[in-house]
Amino acid sequence: MHKIRISAIQSGSIAEELGIEAGDLLLSINGCEIKDIFDYRYHIADSEISVEIEKKNGDVWQLEIEKDEAEDLGLEFENSLIDEEKSCRNKCIFCFIDQLPKGMRDTLYFKDDDARLSFLFGNYITMTNLSDSEIDRIIRYRMSPVNISVHTTNPELRKKMLNNRFAGDVLEKIRRFTSNGITVNTQIVLCPDVNDGKELDRTIEDFTNLHPYLHSISVVPVGLTKFREGLYQLRPFDKEMAQNVVEQVESWQNKLLGKFNSRIVYLADEFYILAGRSIPPYHDYEDFPQIENGVGMVASFIQEFDDAIKEITYQSADSHIDIKFKKVSIATGMLVYNHIRDIAERIEKELGVKVLVYPVENTFFGKNITVTGLLTGYDLMRELKGKDLGERLLLSRNMFRAGTGVMLDDV
Repeated sequence: MHKIRISAIQSGSIAEELGIEAGDLLLSINGCEIKDIFDYRYHIADSEISVEIEKKNGDVWQLEIEKDEAEDLGLEFENSLIDEEKSCRNKCIFCFIDQLPKGMRDTLYFKDDDARLSFLFGNYITMTNLSDSEIDRIIRYRMSPVNISVHTTNPELRKKMLNNRFAGDVLEKIRRFTSNGITVNTQIVLCPDVNDGKELDRTIEDFTNLHPYLHSISVVPVGLTKFREGLYQLRPFDKEMAQNVVEQVESWQNKLLGKFNSRIVYLADEFYILAGRSIPPYHDYEDFPQIENGVGMVASFIQEFDDAIKEITYQSADSHIDIKFKKVSIATGMLVYNHIRDIAERIEKELGVKVLVYPVENTFFGKNITVTGLLTGYDLMRELKGKDLGERLLLSRNMFRAGTGVMLDDV
């Protein structure tokens, strides 16, 4: 029998009330052995469940529990999956991890490709290591949505892009999900001269035939660091190429909006900025299905800023607003510098706070990497040394490892 060690108990939970403790072992739920987080989430979803626990002294408790269907038991495990993560079996021509320099922390080099992480944390998977039985289990457990890195629906081209001869059946697998009511979000990493142009048209058309359960398609530009020696020859997007992609995708959006009342396909902010085009308005991103992919992040940020300014203006009409700092600074990536600068100017005009904005070039990964989240401590210190930082320096939280103050280069 597979025994799962309980690492912690949430305060005020059902588990704490029943006397379950850290170090106890979970044996089964509803008489079923629990192999991973999918099994656990599925079996605790009932309002009446039977839980078998082995105490640290060897005693076995059989607990009959009545609860709300959505209520958790309050058990925490050493591994969020209750099982080992599945690693990627591909050798994608655009893989960012293959472009990392040596000497970084080990966790940065692990390539996950796990459907359970897709459900829990929104990670994207290729499905090349997903068996038929695992697909059936996702459908049976209603684990929705599933986020899939597709890149192309052309079977032979996908095999080439992923360097995996088993990668060509992606559309068939997605159809199994959508035909069974599982929502799917898809991602296309667009590589010039590889899966763009007519190949992009083909992929979008194949996907939109699966709407509404094929919920969204994101198109993001390939990210190229300076560490590509020995890797597949790829070139970055320039302004003209980006303009062509924007026009191509906007044509699809107009067509799909009329047919399905949804744009379905969305471009990463980077394409608009690189093309010298305005970021689409907030409502064009509908329910922001892929904001973590850099799709609509600028529009969302501007909207949040506008709402905050309105709230401050409303409050100041009735009472004095105490401004804590008179001068602050922001360090940001090259990509969004102009947008952050525009907001800084509005803050100074409307609130009287001076905001100094410093664009930071990424010399660690190379100048082609322009997003804020991939800046390192090395580049920040290089750029900001000797600069006027005001009373506070503000840094985006996506520069840091989640829950820490540690950056990509361990600064």
